[in-house]
Amino acid sequence: MPLPAIPTALAAASVGAFLIYMVFFRRAKRFPNEPPVDMGMIPWLGHALAFGKDAATFLTKMKAKHGDIFTVHVAGKYVTVLLDPHSYDAVVWESCGKLDFNEYAKILMKRMFAVQLPNYDPATEKAMMKVHLQNKNLPALTKSMFSNLKNILIEDPERKHSTWKEEGLFQLSYSVMVRAGFLTLFGNDSADCNDPKLRAQDRQFSADIYKHFQQLDQFLMKAARAMLSAEETNDLDSVRKSLWGLLSINKLNLTANRSSWLETYLKHLESVGVEEDLQAKAVVVQLWATQGNAGPACFWLLLFLLKNPKAMAAVEKELQEIFKNKARPLDEKEATCQEVLDSAHVFDSVFYETLRLTAAPFITREVLKDMPLRLANEKEYTLRKGDRLCLFPYLSPQMDPEIYEDPEKFEYDRFLKADGSKKTEFFKGGKKLKHYNMPWGAGSNECIGRFFAINSIKQFVFILLTYFELELKAPRQKIPSFDNSRYGFGIMQPAYDITIRYRAKHS
Repeated sequence: MPLPAIPTALAAASVGAFLIYMVFFRRAKRFPNEPPVDMGMIPWLGHALAFGKDAATFLTKMKAKHGDIFTVHVAGKYVTVLLDPHSYDAVVWESCGKLDFNEYAKILMKRMFAVQLPNYDPATEKAMMKVHLQNKNLPALTKSMFSNLKNILIEDPERKHSTWKEEGLFQLSYSVMVRAGFLTLFGNDSADCNDPKLRAQDRQFSADIYKHFQQLDQFLMKAARAMLSAEETNDLDSVRKSLWGLLSINKLNLTANRSSWLETYLKHLESVGVEEDLQAKAVVVQLWATQGNAGPACFWLLLFLLKNPKAMAAVEKELQEIFKNKARPLDEKEATCQEVLDSAHVFDSVFYETLRLTAAPFITREVLKDMPLRLANEKEYTLRKGDRLCLFPYLSPQMDPEIYEDPEKFEYDRFLKADGSKKTEFFKGGKKLKHYNMPWGAGSNECIGRFFAINSIKQFVFILLTYFELELKAPRQKIPSFDNSRYGFGIMQPAYDITIRYRAKHS
């Protein structure tokens, strides 16, 4: 006689009990020297809600409770967090056979962009693309970016008037940097960069790209955490499809002045058998990856300058000295000269202080096998296969009061020595730090486009300060807090925009 069927509710309860057992009790048997484990109070979710709501606050509490290394349970996953900057090299230079970034990158690409590439190998891809964003190719990119910034900032008829114009500073910074960056990397409407009509078409098309880019950007943090509602999922799908159409291979093939970076990337996709429709999806991933951080960085940098007259005066004085005896200092030749861009030491200090305060990426690796992790203090911990390892440089070194006095305060000259040269010596526990500021990541996954990004940000700010008068509409308005959902993904975005007034300077 067959056994009676188990009621559905009982079956569900049995499955639920089994899952809880697997999640909570598979750690009951401790490995020697494992980091302390904090499970959280909610079955399966663990600390997922607190981590997702405000990672910086949550991890600060965990650090106070457990020290510089600990493991937290997050939605069925165990994440080991390391917050000792002296020990970061043990992670960022470990072989990919033990600590791997690829699998997590694939998860994010699928969730955020609906992209699954065959034979995807980020390390190989980055090594191949690096040459096109650095060294001998950097001057051409910098020159192209300057031309596109001038087109959008100076040649736009709406910005030429000497009457005051009001705009959100974040909207201005993000839109200009995405549009100019897009035209620089993905191409112009025509090879004739001097035709006013064609440059107007570039302004219009790049504005359309930015509109869809901004819509996409609003959904990506929830998508990364698999927290989208059904309606939001449909909206995200619609925006992605629009961008896939705008960036189809057929349309990209019609653009002129495409960067060698894009040419090489498209050839790479074709060589590994990626079909054209999937190539367009991959291009959208690259659009966000290359343009997602420069605009927010410009927003914070300009806001800190506008809120700190002493810092603004120091930067403006430096620019006057760099471009002295020039009626219009930023001509095509001088603006793209690397020597000139590298000579702004006060600006560099302002820039890196801005990044220290606002860059908050996670450096993440998947643990591929049980392995030891030896820290700088010679203590050794055991990592488990299947766990995730995470560094969060925003907490340490960047906001560590032992390293930086009053770390939450903007100090424009924090990265300057008394003689005006760059300051690079910072200490923790009496020992000099190799990693004292990590906005670009570190090791094998350090941002390959950082030099192009730095040049682009400098040119944007130099043009803005040279050609326009800027002021805050409400000078006493507080600096906005962060949009906390952005922790882990690069430069933080503000919880709200700040309105500025600007107008073209008289010739």
